Amino acid sequence: MNLFPVLLALTLTITGCSGSEAADDLPAAKRPTIAHLDPDLRAAVVDAAADARADGVRVSVTSGWRSKAHQERLLEDAVQKYGSVSAALHWVSTPDTSAHVTGDAVDIGPNREADAWLSEHGSAYGLCQTFANEPWHFELATDPGGDCPEMLPDSSYRESGPSAG
Repeated sequence: MNLFPVLLALTLTITGCSGSEAADDLPAAKRPTIAHLDPDLRAAVVDAAADARADGVRVSVTSGWRSKAHQERLLEDAVQKYGSVSAALHWVSTPDTSAHVTGDAVDIGPNREADAWLSEHGSAYGLCQTFANEPWHFELATDPGGDCPEMLPDSSYRESGPSAG
């Protein structure tokens, strides 16, 4: 029996959606924000969430995979909020550089307790906080049990490849 969908539904509370789809009525494993994640990332988050739950901490994915169109809307909103593209890029990446668009990043919540738990224990699963200004943003950045790389100040410091969003 494949327990993945059951375990995922039990250990992750998914909020938000891919941008164009209201996914609130779908089981967690069928929601685009989770279904389109890199399988290794998804498995690491499921394992971490189960262990966090055993420690009394609720770890939820508040954002996972995003469509390019949704990422573009987030960037446009950030430009409005921060006043310029340059300022917005400290918080939201372009659709071409966002690790969310490629399914290689998750944002964790619902509170700082979840962020703190994953910051402390995430490397055991290969999960690392990649940007100092986004304590909720995690990517697979090491082998399970390895050392996480030094965090970048924010996503604007990543010159090429996937970036936070």
